[in-house]
Amino acid sequence: MKIQLSMLTSDWLIWALFILVIIVAFALRRVMHVREAWRQVLANRIGMIAATILCFYAVVGLLDSIHFEVRYPEKAHSVMRVKSLFDFALGELTEFDEQTYSAPLATHAYVQSVVTNEQGKDVRDYARLQHGGVHLQDPSTRWLDIAWRVSLALGYGLLSFLIIATLFIFVWSRKNKRTFSRALKEILQGNTKVAWREVLITFGIIWLYIFTLANLMSHYHIFGTDKVGHDVFYASIKSIRTGLLIGILTTVFILPFALVLGMVAGFFGGWVDDFIQYLYTTLSSIPGVLLISATILVMQVYIASHPNLFPTLIQRADARLIALCVVLGLTSWASLCRLLRAETLKLRELEFVQAARSLGVGKFKILFWHIMPNIMHIVIITVVLDFSMLVLAEAVLSYVGVGVDPTTYSWGNMINSSRLELARDPMVWWPLLSAMFFMFMLVLAANLFSDAVRDALDPRIHNLAE
Repeated sequence: MKIQLSMLTSDWLIWALFILVIIVAFALRRVMHVREAWRQVLANRIGMIAATILCFYAVVGLLDSIHFEVRYPEKAHSVMRVKSLFDFALGELTEFDEQTYSAPLATHAYVQSVVTNEQGKDVRDYARLQHGGVHLQDPSTRWLDIAWRVSLALGYGLLSFLIIATLFIFVWSRKNKRTFSRALKEILQGNTKVAWREVLITFGIIWLYIFTLANLMSHYHIFGTDKVGHDVFYASIKSIRTGLLIGILTTVFILPFALVLGMVAGFFGGWVDDFIQYLYTTLSSIPGVLLISATILVMQVYIASHPNLFPTLIQRADARLIALCVVLGLTSWASLCRLLRAETLKLRELEFVQAARSLGVGKFKILFWHIMPNIMHIVIITVVLDFSMLVLAEAVLSYVGVGVDPTTYSWGNMINSSRLELARDPMVWWPLLSAMFFMFMLVLAANLFSDAVRDALDPRIHNLAE
């Protein structure tokens, strides 16, 4: 087996954004009012619970954004597969495929097929799965085995979490010059500047879930399998990367247009303002689904016409994913641009801007040194709020057939394929439930975190509080 690093374009983009966010975060620590605002976010209990959940999604997305080409030597030729670092972490669990549908935690197939019984005759029956519960000699003991494995995983998970929490409290006590017992008491009572109690509780619950699911995944299909026998739980976890890419990359494409054009329109006014208003009004009048459909179709034709640029299926799917992010960004910047234009119209009449003009400060310097810092709270609040909307947009677009490539793991594709599965008899309900659960948790965490950011950064809320 030969392994070679093979980063996709979206991999480079998401890691570059991750590094950029870290650099900006360290740079903004020196700005006092920004630092104080984010201290309020860190002290918000609901916000820190949501941030811990988002960190779990981010870790999975980052691990799934480091790809390798794995070549397996065969008798006649070598077989090449593309795997991520997350796939390597799961090990052989990614290869536990069945023939067709199987229910969650089942030991037999969900539909009947022709099997050979003990007498050697071919009969129609529910076949035994190749991997799910194959370790059981008697399938009737399945629930006892599951209960035992869950109890064992919870025990090991709780023990390891207590060790991690103890080490964290010890380091925190040393850093803040407190005894271990006093640090433990402050954290348990919630008397810390950062809501560490909520962070530790949320991390502990996620940690126990990881231990339990990891133990069950090696012996069962937790959320069953789909039509071609792929593990539904694995597909749901792999879809995290797609959801994060849609939310993050689309935001990157939105910001330059909305920020620059909104400030320029509000500050300069006149024909510049009229032109920019005409631009985003015209763009807003075009149905977004039609524009996205046309762009995706053009991208498909381009990929088919240039096979040398996209030699593998995963590269073609990645190109379509990036194209979807671009077109979503181009069709979603108008609303933020309107907000920034209105705020700039107000700021340009305030005393500090008029004083800068009277002192002969250049217009673009006023724009980027005086106005832009005072509208960044709107940018951050809108970006965090729009993140969950973009994740939901991917699901809707994939449902109507103009989303990501069908070969890409995404919640939208899972929901789209569930249309026929819900209509069949017996009904297959677990792919839809699994996709909606993971998407619901991401969107809920993003919304709760955005509320905490809004409460800390929106000056109107502070004025009302005073």
